[in-house]
Amino acid sequence: MNAIELIRVSTAGQAAEDRASIPAQRAINQRTAAAYGLTIVRSIELVDVSGAAVLQAPEMQELIRLMANPQIHGVVCREFSRLMRPENFADYALLQVFVDTATILYLPEGPIDFSSKTGRFMGTIRFAVAGMERTEILERIWSAKETKRRAGGFAQGRICLPFGVDYSGGKWSYTGDAERVREAFRLFLAGELSYAIIGRKLSIEPTNLRVILKNPIYTGWRVIDKRRDPSAGAKLFKANGRQGGRRKIQRAEADVIRVKVLEPLISESDFARVQQIIKAKKIGHWRLKESYEHRFTYNGFLTCTCQERIYTKYRRDDYYLCKARCGTHYMRRDVLEPRLDRLFCQQLTDTTFLEGILASARQSAPRVDSEALARQLSRITQKRQRILDTYFEGIINPTERDLRLATIERERQTIADLLAREKQSDALTPSIIADTFAPFVEFDLLNRDQKRRLLNTITPQIIAADYLVRGIYFSGLMGNHKDRDS
Repeated sequence: MNAIELIRVSTAGQAAEDRASIPAQRAINQRTAAAYGLTIVRSIELVDVSGAAVLQAPEMQELIRLMANPQIHGVVCREFSRLMRPENFADYALLQVFVDTATILYLPEGPIDFSSKTGRFMGTIRFAVAGMERTEILERIWSAKETKRRAGGFAQGRICLPFGVDYSGGKWSYTGDAERVREAFRLFLAGELSYAIIGRKLSIEPTNLRVILKNPIYTGWRVIDKRRDPSAGAKLFKANGRQGGRRKIQRAEADVIRVKVLEPLISESDFARVQQIIKAKKIGHWRLKESYEHRFTYNGFLTCTCQERIYTKYRRDDYYLCKARCGTHYMRRDVLEPRLDRLFCQQLTDTTFLEGILASARQSAPRVDSEALARQLSRITQKRQRILDTYFEGIINPTERDLRLATIERERQTIADLLAREKQSDALTPSIIADTFAPFVEFDLLNRDQKRRLLNTITPQIIAADYLVRGIYFSGLMGNHKDRDS
């Protein structure tokens, strides 16, 4: 009787020459075939194919096609899980193929005829057990990795290590490339926002540079705020059913891992400032193409009084205009930009001018009860702990826990922002603002690129309409809300 031999290993590493998995399967299959008088006429190997994805592999489709041949009596496997580890009910269709083609599955412990009552029952049970084993294996692996991460260890392959960071012998350290990372942060804070230019100077791919600048590990903290989605639908496969990864999902606030693993290469204040600039760059749609001749100094920094972005337009001359066409007139570049230059180099460095603006802003700004907010923040912290205690006692499930914690976190963040804003407002003085803008004293003498580089260090949001500056907002500074002709 003719039979087909099926061999499967889940990873490419298991198929390496120094591993015995495939030879061991082949030897056992040969003994099984000899025990039942079978002649193996074809051997099909599936390498780097998960038990949950065998139906996507062309080798398995070839096996199904061969099973339709009346001369093929059976399929020989080392164990039931080599055939499949089903992850959804659609995978059970493979059992029906055995029934339709009257093919017998031969295992070392004996044959299974899925068309018989016993075979149908046992086949379904063993399929379910194989799938459950796979789930339990993954849970054990994920649990071990999670424990290692929370202890400050590294649970991935070395290819996942951040640029300029090493992990060896259970210890984290910086490599020689870390100095390039430090220089990248320095250049970014100095106003050079082109990933391409910085990347070329430091021999770092621009796409990698953006990821590097957003990684908090350079402040010494390893923050893991995402995880692999364990659901069946999140599994990704490569071509021909080969092993892929899993989609990443955001962790619940309670599950975010924050571990101090290194001495800081970058201060937390500098890192936070870089994140603000990156965010402003994204919101403002700043595109730094070296081949393009840039003429506008303030594009990306201007917002209309209707809250829409102000864009640039060439219509026989250079203009700034509101995206929403709200009724604000076109503003000529050669008229608006000199006025804005004077605002930065003269008025924002004048202590007397700033005293009036700051006093007006403080009078118009609503005050908050800091003590009441602090008490409310304390109550929220206690409420959060009660939710976690309820979860640990088994009263609520993880989904309910995450929903409640998300609501608490939004409320906590709002109150924390109000407190931070109040403290910042009290600490702000005209002299501090003047010191901040001291480098702008000769701002009007700089060329366009030099001005942009200086503006990038403070990322202002300028509210303007009809050549009037209605307000200027800076990251970390109180906004100036007084109307004034610039």
